[in-house]
Amino acid sequence: MSMALKQVFNKDKTFRPKRKFEPGTQRFELHKKAQASLNAGLDLKQAVQLPHGEDLNDWVAVHVVDFFNRINLIYGTISDSCTDQTCPVMSGGPKYEYRWQDEHKYKRPTALSAPKYMSLLMDWIEVQINNENIFPTNVGTPFPKTFMQVAKKILSRLFRVFVHVYIHHFDRVSQMGAEAHVNTCYKHFYYFVTEFNLTDHKELEPLKEMTSRMCH
Repeated sequence: MSMALKQVFNKDKTFRPKRKFEPGTQRFELHKKAQASLNAGLDLKQAVQLPHGEDLNDWVAVHVVDFFNRINLIYGTISDSCTDQTCPVMSGGPKYEYRWQDEHKYKRPTALSAPKYMSLLMDWIEVQINNENIFPTNVGTPFPKTFMQVAKKILSRLFRVFVHVYIHHFDRVSQMGAEAHVNTCYKHFYYFVTEFNLTDHKELEPLKEMTSRMCH
């Protein structure tokens, strides 16, 4: 890791505190298992596969939280060059524009600047993953029937962060020596969502050419 990158990641420029897994819980053990696979240099395509005997909901929950933390950090590293002036629209090139919608202030899809969209997105995800009714932390508490639906929505929206970073800010990523780190995180994310069919193919379109070079 380059010195510039070390400094950036040591600052821990996330927008908010990381959601951590409590030691001793099944989720913590699963997280350790997932990390061990990655640290052992296991092929990313294999590393995302559901371990034998484990529950898919638990495996997805662990990865949603982990990807949220990582992608939040990646965006944090380039956020000083993503402003209302440089990115007045949350987009992925000229063909893709992302509009924000939620259950509160923005009940209709609304065009926002990229930093405003990102801030609302990270806040919204944080509320979801800290909601015990959606992401239960107690062993034995069942996941709600809507869990996978929520997980898909979170992952689809997190994918848009990659789209924006790759298309509009990759020069900044390269300048910081973070290219390999971001590419590895992207590949891990891509293999995971495609392994369990957690993102619509149309969401993946903006990075299709790059993905075919990187992941196939």
